Amino acid sequence: MQAIHFGAGNIGRGFIGLLLQEAQYHITFVDVNENLVNHLNEKQHYTVQYANENSDQFIVNNVTALSGNDISKVAEQITSATIITTAVGVHILPYIAPAIAEGITQRAKLKLPPLAVVACENAIRASSILKEHVVSLLSEELKQTYEQFATFPDAAVDRIVPIQHHEDPLFVTVEPFYEWTIEKTNWPTNIPLIGGVHYVDQLDAYIERKLFTVNTGHCTAAYHGYRKGYTTIQEAMQDEEMVQEVRAALQESGDALIAEYGLDRTAHNQYIEQILERFKNPYLTDEILRIGRSPIRKISPNDRLIRPATLAYQHGIAVNHLTKAVAAALIYKDNDDKEAVELQQFLLDHGIDQTLTKYTGLAEDHPLHKQIHAQYNQLGEE
Repeated sequence: MQAIHFGAGNIGRGFIGLLLQEAQYHITFVDVNENLVNHLNEKQHYTVQYANENSDQFIVNNVTALSGNDISKVAEQITSATIITTAVGVHILPYIAPAIAEGITQRAKLKLPPLAVVACENAIRASSILKEHVVSLLSEELKQTYEQFATFPDAAVDRIVPIQHHEDPLFVTVEPFYEWTIEKTNWPTNIPLIGGVHYVDQLDAYIERKLFTVNTGHCTAAYHGYRKGYTTIQEAMQDEEMVQEVRAALQESGDALIAEYGLDRTAHNQYIEQILERFKNPYLTDEILRIGRSPIRKISPNDRLIRPATLAYQHGIAVNHLTKAVAAALIYKDNDDKEAVELQQFLLDHGIDQTLTKYTGLAEDHPLHKQIHAQYNQLGEE
């Protein structure tokens, strides 16, 4: 079986590529980084190492790569594929859509069975987002029948893959823990289920459970860790005060998830503690500047801080720690991060209230807006 994976970065190689090989797929990576493409084609294998006491290693063999700039070659390869996966960042999905659209068009002409297109991104229903971009590029006729040739099952993914510092550019270190959950509803009946993947009938609870625990906790640790002068998440999580702050934020987001989806409280509290232990993993080095980057996206209305805070508010749940994390995000500075620079400049030019309204979507008279404003002022005085 043939898999095409867009994004030959650390997550693509260390998470999705590893699982696909274990499921007996030959993997063709697609990336615009020509050096990475050349390395993959020259070696045709790479090593994945677990960040654990034994430093367990796994070899991913028989891989090839294509340049993402060569749409015709990628489309041709899609005609022989069983599955397409992505790990490129949700903002890159529009740029890979043309190659996928052309590949689906060719599959339709050949009357091939449907392939599965699964976007493995940190976003809510990323496959559906990708589908909109792809379908918009199809012919009017094919827009009516594309589901005969491609389906777009939504997924939730979870594995910490830190910034890498290896002499071998293909070597990648990952944490042992992972979760890959796919909504079974849109999975083509002609394609075997992937081993190691959790298939569910309804994905929403799993998407938000992951985003509003792992991602919410990660950025809470990053923004408060930045304020305290730490450089890595692992350093920050050695500070018990930090651990308590992150735990409190996750208990708030957890209360919102339990109220919204009816999750089991005991099981979810255990999940929170598992996440906190993952953040402490001494065999990982996860830099605060990596986790904290793109603060505008992270305080946007539907992302990891504002969405669980507003969801909790709708259920009458207090969120003093989630809003405090937003206030910390507004203090975060990184001159190499365009979003951080933009956010600080807008704060300087327009003040806290206009900034909150513009970037979080919270109106000035909203109680959460007022709460974040007060906490921002308080943090600025510390």
